[in-house]
Order: sequence, then C-alpha cells, then structure tokens
Amino acid sequence: MDFERKDHYRINDLIQIVEILRDPVNGCPWDRVQTHESVRMNFLEETYEVLEAIDLKNAVLLKEELGDVLLQVALHSRMEQQSGGFGFDDVCDGICQKLISRHPHIFGQACVPGDAAAVLNTWDALKNKEKGRATAKDELESVPATLPALMKAAKLQKRASRYGYGSCELALALETVKQQAEQMQTQPSPQAMGQLLFAAVQAARAAGIDPEQALQDANREFSAAVVHGEQQKAE
Repeated sequence: MDFERKDHYRINDLIQIVEILRDPVNGCPWDRVQTHESVRMNFLEETYEVLEAIDLKNAVLLKEELGDVLLQVALHSRMEQQSGGFGFDDVCDGICQKLISRHPHIFGQACVPGDAAAVLNTWDALKNKEKGRATAKDELESVPATLPALMKAAKLQKRASRYGYGSCELALALETVKQQAEQMQTQPSPQAMGQLLFAAVQAARAAGIDPEQALQDANREFSAAVVHGEQQKAE
C-alpha cells in the first residue's frame, strides 16, 4: 500500500485514504461495498452530532464531528467517481462557483456590500434564477421531502410568504393557533393536530423565533425537569 504516515494530514490525505479504503480489491471489506443508500443515515447522524457539539459549545467535539461530516463528503464523492461521475474536486468547484455567483456584492465589479437583508434577498433571487423557479409551486416543490416536519413547515411557510400566502403578523398567527386549538378540543383528529402544529410554526415565525430550535430548547427543559424531579424523590 503506497501511503505515507505523517504527523499532520490535510484534505488531499483524506481523499487518498478514502480511495485506499474504497479500492475494489485491496480496500477495507466494509468501506469498499458501501453505497450512497447504505450510508445515507450515517450522513444524517453525523450532521446531528455536529449540531450537538455546537449546542454544547464544545470546540474539541465540534472539530471531531466536522471531520466525520467531511469524511461523508469524501466518501460519497469517491463513490460517484468510481462509477464515472463527479469527484471531490468537482464538489469543491461547484460550491466555489456558487459562492462567487451568489455574492455579486463581493466578487462583482462594483464590490459594494449591502446590508444582511439585501444580501439574503439577492442570494434567494439568484438561486431561484439558477434553478428556474418562477412560481410559488416551483419553490414549494423544491423543499426537500426528507426534512423533519417542523423544519419543513417553516420553510414552506417562508417560501409561500414571498408570494403573499400566510400572515406574518403575530396577533393574527396567534388567533389562528387559538382557533386550531379549539378545533382540536371539539373534534380531535390527526388532521386537526397537524393544523394546530402548522399554525404554531406560523406563530413562531411571526415572532422571529426558529420553531425547530424553540422545540429543541423545550425538549431539554422537559428532560432536565424530569431528572430533577426524580432526584428530589430519591432524596
């Protein structure tokens, strides 16, 4: 095996290691037989572990988990390359091209930066132009089907609001939540519950709150309260 051990490795070393592991003959018996589908959930799990490291404000753990995500990128790129598709360099080129084209205020001739809101609007407009999205239908259909339901609801609402659908006023959003709660109380059903949750997401957005993060915080508070209560009973 032609591989040089080092005290410090870089991205090219990672690419070489993955190539060795994926070698059809001499590679790792596990790594060389994996497919995009077989390690699909690994990518998701590694991403969530990055988020946990961020929430914990643990830089050491964050460095490790970012490495695990980078491995997933290198692994999927190698799989494609072996089947005659793109490689890691193509992935790098693609994101560089995207960043340059969507930041005309930085990489354009004028190079005049705007405020954050203007920059975000420019990004969205250029993205829609690149993707050929011209209607609300186009935008809604481009939301990934695999997103968690709460995150997907927020993204659907955000995109629909660009076309005048959905209220951004907190008072109206909270009134809708109240109405859906009453509907759930009188005629409880999965549909009514779904509408209540969807309305709650709208209210969170109207208040400028990330509903996914808010629920994650509530989950942590609930768990901490249960643990605290259990400890008190044991004393």
